[in-house]
Order: sequence, then structure tokens, then C-alpha cells
Amino acid sequence: MLNKIIKFSLNNRMVVLVAAVLLMLAGVYTTKNMEVDVFPDLNAPTVVVMTEAKGMAPEEVERLVTFPVETAVNGATDVRRVRSSSTTGFSIVWVEFNWGTDIYRARQIVSEKLAVVGDALPSNVGKPTLGPQSSILGELMIIGLTADTTSLQDLRTLADWAIRPRLLSTGGVAQVTVLGGDIKEYQILLNPGKMKHYGIGLNEVIDVVKEMNQNASGGVLYEFGNEFIVRGILSTNKVDALKKAVVKNVNDIPVVLENIADVQIGAKAPKLGVASNHGKPAVLMTITKQPNTSTLDLTQKLDQSLEDLQKTLPKDVKVTTDIFRQANFIDNSISNVQKSLYEGGIFVIIVLFVFLMNVRTTVISLVTIPLSIIVAILTLKVLGLTINTMSLGGIAIAIGSLVDDAIVDVENVFKRLRENRQKPKEEQKSVINVVFEASKEVRMPILNSTLIIVASFVPLFFLTGMEGRMLAPLGITFVISLFASTIVALTLTPVLCSYLLAKSQSDKEEREPYIARKIKAGYEKVLQWTLTHKKIVLGTVGAAFIASVIMFATFGRSFLPAFNEGSFTVSISTLPGISLEESDKIGRMAEDILLSVPEIQTVGRKTGRAELDEHALGVNTSEIEAPFKLDKRSKDEVLAEIREKIKVIPGVNIEIGAPITHRIDAMLSGTRANIAIKLFGTDLNKMYEIGNQIKLSISEIEGIADLNVEQQVERPQLKIEPKREMLAKYGVTLPQFADIVNVMLGGEAVSQVYEENRSFDLTLKVNDDSRESAERIRKLIVDANGRKVPLENIANVVSSVGPNTISRENVARKIVISANVSGRDLRGVVNDIQEKIDTQIELPEGYHVEYGGQFESEQAASQIILITSIFSILVIFLLLFNEFRSVTQSLVILLNLPLALIGGVISIYFSNGILSIPAIIGFISLFGIATRNGMLLIDRYNSLRDSGMSVHDSIIHGSLDRLNPILMTALSSGLALIPLALGGDLPGNEIQSPMAKVILGGLLSSTILNGLIIPIMYLYMNRKKEVPAEVITIDE
Repeated sequence: MLNKIIKFSLNNRMVVLVAAVLLMLAGVYTTKNMEVDVFPDLNAPTVVVMTEAKGMAPEEVERLVTFPVETAVNGATDVRRVRSSSTTGFSIVWVEFNWGTDIYRARQIVSEKLAVVGDALPSNVGKPTLGPQSSILGELMIIGLTADTTSLQDLRTLADWAIRPRLLSTGGVAQVTVLGGDIKEYQILLNPGKMKHYGIGLNEVIDVVKEMNQNASGGVLYEFGNEFIVRGILSTNKVDALKKAVVKNVNDIPVVLENIADVQIGAKAPKLGVASNHGKPAVLMTITKQPNTSTLDLTQKLDQSLEDLQKTLPKDVKVTTDIFRQANFIDNSISNVQKSLYEGGIFVIIVLFVFLMNVRTTVISLVTIPLSIIVAILTLKVLGLTINTMSLGGIAIAIGSLVDDAIVDVENVFKRLRENRQKPKEEQKSVINVVFEASKEVRMPILNSTLIIVASFVPLFFLTGMEGRMLAPLGITFVISLFASTIVALTLTPVLCSYLLAKSQSDKEEREPYIARKIKAGYEKVLQWTLTHKKIVLGTVGAAFIASVIMFATFGRSFLPAFNEGSFTVSISTLPGISLEESDKIGRMAEDILLSVPEIQTVGRKTGRAELDEHALGVNTSEIEAPFKLDKRSKDEVLAEIREKIKVIPGVNIEIGAPITHRIDAMLSGTRANIAIKLFGTDLNKMYEIGNQIKLSISEIEGIADLNVEQQVERPQLKIEPKREMLAKYGVTLPQFADIVNVMLGGEAVSQVYEENRSFDLTLKVNDDSRESAERIRKLIVDANGRKVPLENIANVVSSVGPNTISRENVARKIVISANVSGRDLRGVVNDIQEKIDTQIELPEGYHVEYGGQFESEQAASQIILITSIFSILVIFLLLFNEFRSVTQSLVILLNLPLALIGGVISIYFSNGILSIPAIIGFISLFGIATRNGMLLIDRYNSLRDSGMSVHDSIIHGSLDRLNPILMTALSSGLALIPLALGGDLPGNEIQSPMAKVILGGLLSSTILNGLIIPIMYLYMNRKKEVPAEVITIDE
């Protein structure tokens, strides 16, 4: 069949050329219009259920809201894990589904389950809401609004009513969360003293103000042949008009609202969070994109919208988008990988030209690269995948191997044409015949070597979970581009050879290039010496292999290398119960410290949370985004300085990560840190105590950074418990008592005030003076069925404590001890932690510890890779056996695996000594690439033996014959990886770099040793003539 393909191509040369040009044009067009992203879609299908429970204590939220929601979704189809957090007035439940579950189906399942829960929730609790559908890499940008003269209230109103709707209307935006500033509301602040004076009860006020600002409808009037709509205009946004609402008549004198209350415009309380930008109070808007939306296109659209909006905003309002922009990371990453691609391509050109010293042969070989890349990108498009650092990384790793098939073919055709021209005129064959015969000679090694490399990449496709999604596009582009290069080598390459190599340009060209002759002369001497000192060579290589296996066993283990995202995410949490004002001060101190580091460009801080925001941070928590630009110092040095400086802030937990890494950790373990030690139990205080014991016992472990126990200490509460006998005496019902607490102290939105299309709450509550201290609340005058009495007469007002946040996972309470890893491998740190906890911590009955984080994925991935790589090696062996029909020859070729291991191990040892999943995949792919050289040698030896040469001569001649293609393929594959291997710190190259280092080191060692070990083994093998495998031949 392969002969037919080659023959068809040579018989239809114009068809093949035109098809190649059309393919290039289609590919370039598709590439320009494809979606570009930083990573493939890594999101585990997750549905977020949020429920506002205004003013409820965390334990009530857990019992009355979170528990019913959890119970409802827990048994749903394909649910993998249910996590929840119950904090003051807010419940959030994360429902995580199995990988591969359709997100729309998952949302449908959760919606159906929640429909049942609705009736079971208390009446004063909001409706459970599904969070917008997004992904962990969905946070697109953070916009900062600051102003010099515009107040924070006006700034927030602008953000809520002018900027947010405009941004949400941009196609692809899932959510815009606004934090900071003061939310505007109209307030009726009751004065209990004046209410007592006029004898007005709370229920009377509520009856009057409920829906007081809604228009009335008077139906329709028909007059003069027209139809008039009759409207009662009660709605107003004028404070003076609101003040004049009559509450009741006392002795025929009307008492209006302004007699018993202050009516004013104020800021909504309590504030859930504040924000700042570059150390200045600000409003921050976080934009989240929908899945399958191009980040770069959407960022461009948003920039355009913000530019238009800026013209309509007050002059002093400044809009900044530099706090966090995912597009910057994508641009950096993609351009770095592209740069590695171009530089790799230049190395390939240099290698080809040096060895062939012929522009035409170099051009023919190079044509394979763009065509193969185009086919890989078209395949991505068909599969619905994006161009990202992983898919480009696959091409960058393959770029050197793409020319290998073409090199083998071109080199053979070039040689055969030269031999043909040196024959007498009458014996010379036609050019097309020579090209056909030469291509036919190498067709099987070309196909088999490709199949072997593809077989070595198979383990990649067995990976599941996040690691599978991360690395699959890399495998797809590598394998597809390699297959494409093989097809090009069997079709287009022979056609180009027949056109471009038909005529000799000069007589000089008939000799081999000078460099090739010199290398061959040197190699021949080394080979002769090797064949006479076989034991010394074998012993040395054997010792090197044993040493590399020992080194391999000592390597640290980690899942993925650290990403350089160009930004730090600093989380600062202090004791629960702290006021927002104090927490804001601590946040400001941290901002000042960060801004004192020269590399930090700006900072954006969020303290607390926004309304219905799934990142439910307490008031005691601040999160700071700090983009940086490295100059003279490395990222690790900058990080060390920040950690050292930030220690001066007293009594806080600090975690430093990066935006995307943070989110990946959160998706894997539910905690934004590398390692999450989850302690499950029942008593929160007991759990906090054990958590601190664990922290103490593991704090001395080398490599641990940012070690924190979740701030699960109790926070102060003020309990108002009714004296039931007194309530009975005064005739106050429990709903009336609840109204006193809810409305007078908590405040209740009784109506809406409209300013054009903007709506603001009209809130009824007691004035601030009457509730500014626990003592004032005790003395608060309340209405007891017409009599005015202090609150303490009918209720006990006592100080108490209660939990701040209650976290749960799979229906059990948990507390998390989190840690990051710095300067050491992840696996080693986790092993040490597990050992310490097992030996030093005694857990009470009903308490247990679980571990979560990237190392779980690393363990799972390592196991899968180990099992599937054994399968890969067996497939490679079968392909070799199919080619050579000899077990021993196939095993001799497989000797390249240990030879490649030596170089791969040395390159890891000298880089960082940590074996990550990408490095392991580098080893596997290396095995496939390395066997190619052995195949070329043994194939040549066999054909020379068949032509009647002695074993020794066929080894010498065969090795010299194949030296050029072996060195060219190995050097083009290896040197093309140098830019990736050296640029491991650059954004976008982090994952491909360990793979490139391993393949580069392994290729160099296997190529050098392959040229010495395989001849020795072939010589040993043929001392006693091997019996070839029996094959049945059928005469047709």
C-alpha cells in the first residue's frame, strides 16, 4: 500500500503540489480565526448554590439552610463531592460532579433537587440561587474605580447602575461582581423617644411604610374618543416628600414620619466588604467569563466598552484594568511558546544545512514543518479544542521530529541520485524511477518509527481528571503533527525531490559535505576502537545506567511545575469577629508593604465579600492581587522578600500564591493552597484545638511555607432571648417580638425608591444612637401592645460567642490546615506531614484526617503512567518484531531505552532534581524517539549482510552509511528543544520545559551511545547465527 501511495504521488505530481498549497491556505485562515486560551478547559463540572440568610448566625445558617440544601443534592446522579460554607447571613454549597458530566445537565439536576427544598427553608431566607456558569480560569479581569472628589457612594452607584449593566450586555460575560464603596439607600431611622412621646407603635409604622412608595393603578378612562391610563403617582425620590407621609392622627393632629424619624439618604449597613486600588479606597469589579468564550476577544470588547464608558463618567473617576488581566498572561505565554517554536525551527535549519550543504535538500525537508503544524491545528479545530500553551507545546516538542521522516527520505534519494549520476550513461535510470526506488527503500522504517513514537505517547491519553485535560491537547498535537509529517514524507517529499534534485548543480556537489566527511572519519576510528574493547565500553555504560537508576530513585516528586503568572495573590486573615474597619487597616498595612517592593506594579485589595459572591470571604479576610515585573531578581527572591516583610503584621495568617494556581488548588482540594489537611469532626472548638496541634507538629518540616489553621475560633455575639412570662404579661406575640429584633435592630427594606431606571431600598430601622452599644440596645424603648417599655423588660440581652464560619464536606464538619511548598518537592513534604501526624497526633473517636491537593493528582497520574508505559513498551516491541522478525534484534534496539534514561536523568539532576508529571511524560516520549536510531542501524546492517558482506564489514559500512541521517534526526529533534529547555521560567513554558529537558538529555545520550553499543551487540549476536522467525510464504 505504501508503494502505491509513493507511486501515485510521483505519477500525479501537480495534484500533490496543489493539494499541499490548498492545505496551507486553509490552515492559515483557520489559525487566524481560532480561539486562543491559556490552558485547555480544566474545569471539574461544579454548580454553586448561594443563599442569602440576612443576619442569621453561622450555626443557624448551617442548620436551617445549608443542611437541607446539602441533603437534597447529595444523592444526585454523578455527584462527586459536596462542599459547603455557612457564614454570617450567607450559605454557599459547591456541588462537584464527575469529570466529563455535561455542565448544563449538572445544573438541571441541581435545579430539580432545589425545587423540593424551597418549602423546607425558613420564610426570612432568600431563594437558593445558582451561581453563574463559569470556570476556574473564568476570572477575566478586575477593574478598579477610584476618584478624587466623587464620593464612594456615587462611585458605587456608577458601578452598579452604569458600568455593570453595560459590561453584562457584552456577549460572553457570565457575571460582574462589584465590591467596595457605599451602597446607596433611603433610610427611615426611627427615634424610640419620639415614638413614645406620640404613642406610636412599631406595627403602626410598618403598616404605613410597607409599599408606601409604589404607584397605584386607577384603570382606564374613556373620554373625548381617547383612552387615558389612570395612575396614582405615590412614588417619589424626594426625601422631603417621603418625610410628609402621615403615620396616624393623635388628638386630630397628624403625626408624619419626620416627627418620629429621620428620613435621609445613607449607606447600606452592615457593609459586607471594602476594596482599594493602589492603596486608595476604590470600587473593584470582577468580570467572569462564560465557558467556551475566547478570553482575548472578550477582553478586547470589554476594553472598548470601558473606553466608551470613560467618556460618560465624571472627569475625576479613573478606571484601571491593570490589577488583574488574564489576557496579559495568555499573550505572554503564547508569545513565549511561539518564540520557542521559531527558535527551534532555526536550529533545525542550521542542522540540515550543515549536514547536507545543499539548499535544495534543506528546503525539501523543511516544507514538512508548516504542513504538519497546519494539519495539527485543523485537527484541534475539528475536535473543538483551543490553541493554548499545551497544544502549542506539543508542536514545539515535535518540531524537531517533524523533519525526521523527510530527512531519511531526502538523504536516501540524494545519495541514490548521486550514485545514479556516477554510473555510465547507458546504465543510468530515469530520475522518477530512482526517486521511487530510494523512497521505497526507507518507507517501512519511516512508518514504523512514527508508529513507535505514537505508541510511546499513548499513556498521555489514559490520564483522567485535571491532569488528563491539561496534557491531552499536547499529546493530540504531537501525534497528529507526527502522522502528518509521515504522510508528507511519503507523498510531497518524493515529488519535490523529483523536481529539485533531478539535475546536479555542479561537479563539486557530487561529494559529501566536508563536515559530514570529517565526522564520519572520526566516528570510524572510535567505532574500530570500540569493537576491539567491547567489555570496557559495555562495563562503563552499564555503570552509568546503574548510577542513573539510583539518582532517579532519589528525585523529589511534584505534580506540575510552578507557573510564573506575573502576579501574586496574597491572602491575609485575622481573628473572626474583628470589625471591617480594623480589617481594612490591616489590609492597608499589607498593601503598603507590597508597594515597597520595587518589582510590584500595583495592588488591588478585596476585604470581605460582595453580595451573592461565591468567593465568600469573611470580614476578617483580605485578598490582594499584586502584579509584578521581574528585572534583576528572580521570582523566588521577590517572594522571599515579601514573606519576610509581611511578617511584621501581628496576629494574621498569610498565604501567598498566584491567581490561576490558587484556583487550580481550590478546585482540587477546596482550599487555595498546595496542601490541604482536612480534619473532620463535630465540635468546632475541639477541631480548632487539634488543628493547632497538627500545625505545631508539622511546622518544623523543611519546605513548608504559609502554614495556617483555618480561623475557626468563636466570634462575639449579642443574644436577645425573650422573657416569655413578661411577653405574656404585656400581650406581645412572638412574631411581634421577632419584628422588634428584625426591623428595629436589623433593619428591613420596606419599599423601593426609583431614580429613573435605578432602584434603591427604602429601609426602616432604629436610629444609630439607639443601637450603638449593648447597653443602648437594652434600654431601647419598644412597643408592648400599646405600652412603651425598655427592651430589657421583655428580653435578656446577653453577650455570647458562636462560630464564625462552618465549613463542611460530604455532610461532615471540617477544619482545614493549609500549607504551600517552597524550595522542595511536594511529594516529599506530604510524606513527612503524614508521618508526623500519624505518630504525634491522637484523634478522638469520630474524628479523622484526609489530605487533598495537587499531590493526589500526581499519585493517580504516576500510577496510570506506570501501567500504561509498560503497555507502550510492549507495543513498541511488537512493532519492532514485525519489522525485523527477530526477538533478539528487537531487544537490542530496545537497549536505547536505558541509554536514553541516562541522559534524561542527568538533565533533571542538573536542573532541579524534581520529577514532575511533564518530566515523566518526557521520559516516555523519549523512549519512542530514541528507538528510531537503533532501527535505522539494524535495518542497514541486515541489508548489507544480505548482499554478502561479512558481519564486521557490514557493521562498519552500515554505521557510516546511517551516521548522517541518525545525527541529523537526533540533532534536529534535540536542538529544537533548547529554547523550551532554557526558557522554563517564562510564562507558558513551565509545563513543556521539564519534558524538553528530559528529551534533550536523553536524545544526546542515546544517540552517542547508540552508535557504540548497538554495533557491539550486533557483533555478539551474530557470532552464533540466529535462526530467523519462521514465516509462511504463499505463492500467488
